[in-house]
Amino acid sequence: MTNLDDNLPRAVVPANVNEPDRIAFGLTFRQLGIIGGVGLAGFGIYRTYGHLLPPVAWVVAGVLVFAVAVVVALGRRDGLPLDVWLRHGLSLSRSQRTLTPGTARASSVAAVAGKPSVPAPLRSPVTAVSATGVLTSEGSDKVVIACGTTNIHLRTGGEQGALVDGFGRFLNSLTGPAQIVVAAQRHDLTVYAQATVDHAPRLPHPALQAAADDYAEFLLDLDSERDPLRRQVLAVVTGAHAADTAVRALCGLGVEATALDGPAVASALANAVDPFSPPVPGPRAVPGAPITSRSTS
Repeated sequence: MTNLDDNLPRAVVPANVNEPDRIAFGLTFRQLGIIGGVGLAGFGIYRTYGHLLPPVAWVVAGVLVFAVAVVVALGRRDGLPLDVWLRHGLSLSRSQRTLTPGTARASSVAAVAGKPSVPAPLRSPVTAVSATGVLTSEGSDKVVIACGTTNIHLRTGGEQGALVDGFGRFLNSLTGPAQIVVAAQRHDLTVYAQATVDHAPRLPHPALQAAADDYAEFLLDLDSERDPLRRQVLAVVTGAHAADTAVRALCGLGVEATALDGPAVASALANAVDPFSPPVPGPRAVPGAPITSRSTS
């Protein structure tokens, strides 16, 4: 008998589908631009000022500059090309250090008081959060939508065009200001490790139980030795009625989208204020809601 799956068309998807194309000599256009630009600039400087220094000095300087250009073009740091990493570092060094609102105290007043000056308290623009998830900011109602992601690089050209057109229709359907926030937060793997350990004794075979215990240890080692991250995508739209339209438009793109309720919005705001701390388990109470506790004996 012939297996029907043998007649189906198959396609091999490379693992480096997101890698840029190699133009020449195994280098990308960006790498060729950096090395070639430095080479042309050095040649122009030598043609103009070559008579000022002996040839040996030009050769030594050219080798050093070319080596630095190669390192910048081919090097990587923190998952980024080295030139992009350096550009971000330069932009960060030029950015303002104090980003909290308020008026700083004068140095003389701080010296008299004997206390260092501290930033003013951060005042959030969010003034209210309802139980249904509608938050009030700058006098208008807004809704926070938790969105998933989709990989556009694995789609065909026609599918990519359809996704871009659908996202354009979503943007054109907005009737007020909107914001899309993409943030990376640390992902706590100890919860998954504990769930694996709790479920391991219920497995039917000792080999499966041992494999589950090994997997739990692997998760704990990964959590302690690395910094696992998770990506969070939030869309903030203006108007409670616009949330339903936005959710339907995003779901039409193949993206999971859900409007957050009040406790989920409060948790998202708390994580935005302190993104490096582990999230507090359980829902958070919305502002103005009474917090009660129930004790069992």
